[in-house]
Amino acid sequence: MTEARITVNGKETPISPAAPHTTALDFLRERGLTGTKEGCAEGECGACSVLVARPGVNKPTDWVAINACLLPAAALDGQEVITSEGLATVEGPGAPRTLHPVQEEMAARGGSQCGYCTPGFVCSMASEYYRPDRCAHAGSGEDDGSRDGADAEHGPNGFDLHALSGNLCRCTGYRPIRDAAFAVGTPTDQDPLAQRREQAPPAPAATAYAQEGKTFLRPGTLADVLRLLREKPEAVVVAGSTDWGVEVNIRSRRAECVVAVDRLPELRALRVDGDHVEIGAALTLTEIERRLDGRVPLLGELFPQFASRLIRNSATLGGNLGTGSPIGDSAPALLALEASLVLADADGQREVALADYFTGYRQSVRRPGELIRAVRVPLPPAPVVAFHKIAKRRFDDISSVAVAFALDIQDGHVRTARIGLGGVAATPIRSLATEAALEGRPWTAQTVQAAARVLEAEGTPMSDHRASAGYRSAMLGQSLLKLYAQTTEGVSS
Repeated sequence: MTEARITVNGKETPISPAAPHTTALDFLRERGLTGTKEGCAEGECGACSVLVARPGVNKPTDWVAINACLLPAAALDGQEVITSEGLATVEGPGAPRTLHPVQEEMAARGGSQCGYCTPGFVCSMASEYYRPDRCAHAGSGEDDGSRDGADAEHGPNGFDLHALSGNLCRCTGYRPIRDAAFAVGTPTDQDPLAQRREQAPPAPAATAYAQEGKTFLRPGTLADVLRLLREKPEAVVVAGSTDWGVEVNIRSRRAECVVAVDRLPELRALRVDGDHVEIGAALTLTEIERRLDGRVPLLGELFPQFASRLIRNSATLGGNLGTGSPIGDSAPALLALEASLVLADADGQREVALADYFTGYRQSVRRPGELIRAVRVPLPPAPVVAFHKIAKRRFDDISSVAVAFALDIQDGHVRTARIGLGGVAATPIRSLATEAALEGRPWTAQTVQAAARVLEAEGTPMSDHRASAGYRSAMLGQSLLKLYAQTTEGVSS
């Protein structure tokens, strides 16, 4: 077993004697860093937000905000973490702390109400503050937080409000928080956290940590992982831990052995070949979104609606598909894109069409000891795409219904149609009958209305606390009508 350690606010700290299931939130609070709060223990409120140094997209390192309530502390072995306490600076021995620019703006603009959520907001805001490609609009007047040159969700200073989509204010004090976000400037050359971006983050640490008869393992290579899973097929495999963390916190689940694959280089590549994009199963959704940069438009529509930025900073496609959930948002989009999965075990690998992957509720063709190595999306993508998510909250909520469209419409006729559905059956499904009702027919109101009636009958929706079966069916048909309206706006049919 190794001596697992985390660098917290510049100081190396041993993880022992924390149990392998101990969350980063509890680990930090037990060490007196009580700015990190527990609000929901499900990754929905953001009170537990902290910063982690991760491989960057535009610079060697990005400061990424994550939910500390979901990630095991052991998963941060060898990594660097900054809490709200670590953002302030001290000029010298005995000198008072100097507030971070984000903290200053939150205080000056009344962004801190009762204060419970403030440290989490500050950490999420700091992550966006240090985003390398954030830039102010010309002539925006960023010093006073004015709205010149910006849209409703982006400040004149380039601040993306989606960065705060996973943070909830319990006092409904959102306007002053927004004002603070839109007033922050840019990091100075002397800012130590800005300087830190120019150096690579810590290399992934091979971890073998055990306490109380339970083990957390992070093997160094994919081959090591696959051999381990052959020996321990019952081991729980985690990447961002956004699903398993909820099981640990809410259902008190404990695993004899947890195997982390989130830092494996073999699972973190993104390659664009002539006829497909291959996306590593352990890349976070944020990394995929920024690296693809709109190359697959349907995924570009999916990502902003997939939970919150805090969740997307940790969640992976491999994890979302690996759970087999019928309400995972990535599956409908990938079904519409006719994606396939590369599955690997100790004997080799195989490619399986996603349409053939799910076999039942949270069941799939994946064998014991096998994991998802990559997702392959064919190129070129369909020209007409949309992702419609019906949920009670715009962000960070489970879909009542999710519908993904990928259509090729040429000369007013539907050449091909691919439709993926979530939340209306025991598994994510392709809407085959509706696809057949569209293909080869004119893209007209008459065709779409007839196909919408077919779509309403697809799947086997159920009634639960999120929506009734009738509502789900109705929303399927309405989604197709909405797509038609969006594609023909201003054009006579």
